Amino acid sequence: VHVVESGGGLVQAGGSLRLSCAASGTMFSIYRMAWYRQAPGKEREFVATITWSGGTADYADSVKGRFTISKDYTKNTVFLQMNNLKPEDTAVYYCNANYDVWGQGTQVTVSS
Repeated sequence: VHVVESGGGLVQAGGSLRLSCAASGTMFSIYRMAWYRQAPGKEREFVATITWSGGTADYADSVKGRFTISKDYTKNTVFLQMNNLKPEDTAVYYCNANYDVWGQGTQVTVSS
């Protein structure tokens, strides 16, 4: 399985961005997709996850109510809709499949 992120960029505080993660390969083996992020000087942290078949989602407390994870099963793509962005959301966002497959990351920068 391979995953490729897209959709990062620069946005002002209060704005929105939507990240995409396109998966390819042996799709039948995927059971969990997730987003993580890593800010400069900090450890990578969990953001959101969704089960591939059932669509059950879970979020880090810091993004609950602002971020929404979703999937398009027909396009093998997972999305992260990020609303009401804050400067502390600035980080490289990584897509993850089944805990051990990582994308290259996409930069999200939120200006105050």
